[in-house]
Amino acid sequence: MLSVTVSSSLLEAYEDYLTLERRLSSSTIRMYTQETRRFLNYLDKRNVSSDSFDSVTLIQYVSERTRGKTARRTTAKLLSIIHSYCLFLIEERVRNDNPSDKLESPKSGRIIPDVLELVEVERILDVIPTSTVLGIRDKALIELIYSAGLRASEAVGLHMGDVIMEEELIRVVGKRDKERLLPLGRRAAAELKVYLKESRPHLANAKTVNDAVFLSALGKPLNRKSLWVRFKKYAADAGLSAKVHTLRHSYATHLLSGGADLRIVQELLGHSSISTTQIYTHIDRSHLQSQFNEFHPGANGEKTKSN
Repeated sequence: MLSVTVSSSLLEAYEDYLTLERRLSSSTIRMYTQETRRFLNYLDKRNVSSDSFDSVTLIQYVSERTRGKTARRTTAKLLSIIHSYCLFLIEERVRNDNPSDKLESPKSGRIIPDVLELVEVERILDVIPTSTVLGIRDKALIELIYSAGLRASEAVGLHMGDVIMEEELIRVVGKRDKERLLPLGRRAAAELKVYLKESRPHLANAKTVNDAVFLSALGKPLNRKSLWVRFKKYAADAGLSAKVHTLRHSYATHLLSGGADLRIVQELLGHSSISTTQIYTHIDRSHLQSQFNEFHPGANGEKTKSN
């Protein structure tokens, strides 16, 4: 049986995930955590844990929760919350699969993720102070996340043996423990070299010896929560509102905008399905449309002058 302690611990971690990683509003976070608490209570009563429930359990739960309610939006919202919790469990490596993928949700349109322009990424990097040990670390870390399209968990999970500096490559362990070898890029490689030479030795603590690439001020492996908080501050200092994962979205969009093949981008991101990667083609088209609307004289019905 899943203990109350384990359930509470997961729920608290999930609330942090919604707050810091997904940056949802307080009312949305409250709704998500309340619904997830109901779901965990449902599992507890059936002696089922978060790492073992299956799609049949989800169908039974959704059927019970939506009994007597016919609105598609109600079902869609409930499935969205459950799907979010499943993604969190995968992110935390509590489980390797997502049973909610087998549940079909009422169509509610495709969500286009936010991306940053290249100049906006540069603004964030420019506000990071490199006069401090932690500033050097943060600039190397954020540059690396953008330059290699890493998830937050992949970045803070890097070990020294994963860095192949002479070839400017890193070995990344992604979702479902899938490994991929990624190019660093010249700037990311340069920033990482500076960090490893000038900053990491000062952070390393003999009492907490470990081989994590990115260390906290206490010499322990940096965690995602600290990364989220520090990135949010840098983005705000740059006059922007963005989260760490936005860098990954931006990486993929910028590659496709530059002419990269969709299959190559899929491999670089570690997506198991090409359909997941295709969302970035929609982002690019949306950007092109907005640029057309802003700059083309005929976009708003105006007549172009003839020569």
